[in-house]
Amino acid sequence: MTELKEYTAEAVRLLSRLIATPSVSRDEKAAADVMEAFMKEHGIDSRREANNVWAVGRDYDAARPTLLLNAHIDTVKPVGTWTRDPFGPVVEDDRLYGLGSNDCGGGLVALLQAFRILEDPCNPLKEDIVNTQPHRLDNISPSNPSSLLPYNLVFLSSAEEEVSGRDGISRVLPLLPHIDVAIVGEPTGMQPAIAEKGLMVIDATSHGRSGHAARNEGVNAIYEALDDLLWLRDYRFSRVSKLLGPVKMSVTVIGAGTQHNVIPDECRFVIDVRSNELYTNEELFGIISSHVKSELHARSFRLGSSRIDASHPLVRRMTAMGMKPFGSPTLSDQALMPFPSFKLGPGDSARSHSADEYICVSEIENAIRTYVEILSSY
Repeated sequence: MTELKEYTAEAVRLLSRLIATPSVSRDEKAAADVMEAFMKEHGIDSRREANNVWAVGRDYDAARPTLLLNAHIDTVKPVGTWTRDPFGPVVEDDRLYGLGSNDCGGGLVALLQAFRILEDPCNPLKEDIVNTQPHRLDNISPSNPSSLLPYNLVFLSSAEEEVSGRDGISRVLPLLPHIDVAIVGEPTGMQPAIAEKGLMVIDATSHGRSGHAARNEGVNAIYEALDDLLWLRDYRFSRVSKLLGPVKMSVTVIGAGTQHNVIPDECRFVIDVRSNELYTNEELFGIISSHVKSELHARSFRLGSSRIDASHPLVRRMTAMGMKPFGSPTLSDQALMPFPSFKLGPGDSARSHSADEYICVSEIENAIRTYVEILSSY
């Protein structure tokens, strides 16, 4: 399909521009400018709030359901073991190297190209990819018979995903139309992640009393923390998800003391909690609080586990196409979406946040084709 190759080549050029434009979380203005300019160049009426850029599809009709296509433009900071310039996009064989290429630039540009293809009523590529008539979403017929889509599409390029920042998707969601379901373009090998674990970070402090280490004085806060640390290591929450497995707790940071001859009066540690869909973060915090002596403070409860029902028409459609739903351990903007959503994107999650990150050009092409096939036949 010549047209698909052209859309893919264009997507690779856009992603190369994004890689060359540093966009570490909370510093995405230049990357948002790139997205805005590309959309304007291709006749897409985009809107912007902070560094979030989005577009509502043509002939929007509130009587129809609305699908959100979302991916993020921000990246983590490059690790020190890169052997290449993380901001120097290079294509070698089938691989495009660069920071953010896999997480989640590939999904971002593929979703944008799919949006363009689906929104163009004269684009023959839809019929080339899928030769069946579109099904009605939730049996709702469009009120505008001239529209080829029985649903509305919204494309959103969001900021601050890597830090779950307040100026990312949380800031823009109130400005979007009502959303019925979302596809999030995180790297999943183009298999649908229909559930993902949530995150709660807890700061804990055990208290003691300072004294001279040479004398039998004071209460050692490190020893006071030991029972709590052992409980956190060994406790198992009873509800185990079929998709996500058990809740996982890890103590990831610890610190105490000021010098060798002073009994520490405080021991501070951080608990990383990855929730499944069978618990709320508030519920987990209550359980943990009831078992430990240390003072606890949750940084936030807002990043809960998310899921979409396996019986949802989109999930059934993907299953019929031979795709295999699974549960994802990694967090995304899904956690902040108050509507059904799932992750589906090109690339491999294992490449994310790693040195010499890359996405395959063939993965981007397959993603564009797959997105169009799912939504054209839906």
